[in-house]
Amino acid sequence: MSQQSVDVQAFIDRHPFSPFQWFIFALCFCIVLLDGFDTAAIGYVAPSLLKEWGIAKPALGPVLTAALFGLSAGALLTGSLSDRFGRKKVLVTSVAVLGVFTLASSFASNLTELSVLRFLTGLGLGTAMPNAVTLMSEYCPAARRSMLTNAMFCGFPLGASLGGFVAAWMIPQWGWRSVMLFGGVAPLLLLLLMLLVLPESVRYLVAHAKPHAQVVEVLARISAAARSIAAFHLSESKSGADGKRGLAVVFSPSYRVGSIMLWLTYFMGVVIFYAVINWMPTLFKEVGIDGKTAMLVSALFPLGGIGAVFSGWLMDRFNADRIIAIGFLLTALSIYAVGQVVGNVGTLMVVVFIAGTVMNTAQSSLPALAASFYPTQGRATGVSWMMGIGRFGGILGSLLVAELARRHVGFDQVFLVLAIPGVLAAAALLVKNRAHPEAVQKPVVASSLGH
Repeated sequence: MSQQSVDVQAFIDRHPFSPFQWFIFALCFCIVLLDGFDTAAIGYVAPSLLKEWGIAKPALGPVLTAALFGLSAGALLTGSLSDRFGRKKVLVTSVAVLGVFTLASSFASNLTELSVLRFLTGLGLGTAMPNAVTLMSEYCPAARRSMLTNAMFCGFPLGASLGGFVAAWMIPQWGWRSVMLFGGVAPLLLLLLMLLVLPESVRYLVAHAKPHAQVVEVLARISAAARSIAAFHLSESKSGADGKRGLAVVFSPSYRVGSIMLWLTYFMGVVIFYAVINWMPTLFKEVGIDGKTAMLVSALFPLGGIGAVFSGWLMDRFNADRIIAIGFLLTALSIYAVGQVVGNVGTLMVVVFIAGTVMNTAQSSLPALAASFYPTQGRATGVSWMMGIGRFGGILGSLLVAELARRHVGFDQVFLVLAIPGVLAAAALLVKNRAHPEAVQKPVVASSLGH
């Protein structure tokens, strides 16, 4: 006997996390892993560019920031496209762009060519990550959404760390171009799998009144009980959208302050991440650490992002804004500490790993925080705009270290400056929490669909 109508999220919540959902998790994890690899790869090959092309260190600024401009543009565009055309179509396109232009980067013959190709690569990078976060969050049980989304997002810092280990192995044998070649082929192989088996977000399908049979086909892979349900509707625990979609939700009075604070927080976190990941190998080499060791020590920084799983567990149980704010305060302290221990490589490795753990744990928790903050009608746009505007922090971070180098600022002072954004990020989250106190809300039915 069929049930009249069932809320999609309630259906997901009351069934065990299925192999189908784990498969979605694995695909999204791989997308974000490759995103992290390609984002960080340019920092690891930067010392080789200085040597091969005979350029000064400040000249690296454009090539290090080119992808970040593309990242920002891609992320700002993708939210509205995803909320309109679906998560899957935009994800597939973004991974194709990422693979093609990273592959092309391996054939660049000068700094200008590489900068242009990195910008185009950035368009794919900026589009892929927020859509992977959105798709994953919309297949998660509400009680475990932050933990699972954070676990998936761990792919990004792990991918960035993988770039360091791969670069340390490949560059001495085959040169820097081999790293870009690897970073281009892997997404294209993943693309084939995505085209065949990646599903559309079921919340998107219901919200956009797609045929009932299409919704059942997806949900039946979570539980066969979906086949006995006559209709599905979509309820929201977030109110205040008032029928709006996309940017209209993000800028609405109910979400405006929180949106701005999320942008500021992500911006400050990205300042730290890209300044460190792009410049750490070069900075370490300048203070007397050999090139291979510098790359391996630098690779420990993004490796620490695995702490985001524990942060997600805490976010599902306590005030998420405060949990992440504490993470950013610890980030400020540990980043400062990196500049104080450079004389001892063993201690430096420990401090870099700790700094990476707290920094990446806090930063990797922000997409899950944004995904839970916005309703379905504006979720992809909200996550994408946070990441898109935040990416400009990466541009600032990369250029900031270049300017500090030009002014001959000492190693320890560079890391003192990079600690300040951590404090500002924590303050922004506390403002968000004050403007939007977390509270358990009864779901508000946003739409009722089934035909």
